[in-house]
Amino acid sequence: MKLTARRFLALATLSLLAAPAAQAAYPEKPVRIVLPFAAGGVADITARIVAEKLSDKLGQRFLVENQAGAGGITAARTVISSPPDGYTLALLSNGTAVSVSLFKKLPFDPLKDFAAISCLGTFDFIFATSADAPYKTLADFVAAAKEKPGTLNVGTINVGSTQNLSAELFKTSAGVDFAIIPYRGTPEIQVGLLQGNVALMIDSYSSMKGNIASGKLRALASSGPKRSEATPDIATVAESGVAGYDVVSWNALFAASGTPPEIIKALNDALKEILADADVKKRMLDLGIEARASTPQEISDRLKADIEKWGKVIDKAGIPKQ
Repeated sequence: MKLTARRFLALATLSLLAAPAAQAAYPEKPVRIVLPFAAGGVADITARIVAEKLSDKLGQRFLVENQAGAGGITAARTVISSPPDGYTLALLSNGTAVSVSLFKKLPFDPLKDFAAISCLGTFDFIFATSADAPYKTLADFVAAAKEKPGTLNVGTINVGSTQNLSAELFKTSAGVDFAIIPYRGTPEIQVGLLQGNVALMIDSYSSMKGNIASGKLRALASSGPKRSEATPDIATVAESGVAGYDVVSWNALFAASGTPPEIIKALNDALKEILADADVKKRMLDLGIEARASTPQEISDRLKADIEKWGKVIDKAGIPKQ
């Protein structure tokens, strides 16, 4: 069938109009990053640094939305109930892995309901004591705990937090007996430490940085398998005589399962550039965080491994499921 000139022109026009829609670049509108944490913490600050840079790079606003709640349930529901189109993203963490074993039944499966994008950053926990405490090294604390089993106190935030479970893992890894005292928040732990109510505390470097710098607290060890770029002068727990001890916290960006792979790739490519930027790396190191991108598979594997790891710690510690 022959095309008239008018019909040919009409088809050509329709084709040109359809092309931009088919090739529309992501994102075309603002993107939400939903966090299961309150404002002001390590995850929140990390997300805001990354959101600012993603906004600059991809030309649309990336907005951080805090939806704190036990187990990250509220935030997870928001993301997995949204269309899988890349416009509602989730920040997941090692805390997500902990929640799988800490709760009797989560209303979501982080391995099935989310699609991994990239790691954003990793950070160690710091083992610290007061400046006037007799422990100059973590080995000194371990020796004292072995000499008087059950008499020393270690302060962490709430039961089931990664900090709290890090103390449980330390207890079994070092073969010592001490009481783990849960506090509502980091400031209360530091007061307890300075007043002598606890001998040691375990928390993020950013939460203790000021008091370490001022000389009120003494950092004894960091929790990772090797010294962090953020705290190169602090020996690891393993270096301090507790072989094999390894706790590294992380934050990562995920999307709802079913998000198109081209959107995952666009975000991953952008994050690789952003997290390699010298300014971003410095801003995060100042908080004790090592900026670190990954492939989707790498962070998905890390989530799976941490679910298994912390499940064993929770079972061994006999922590009741919530």
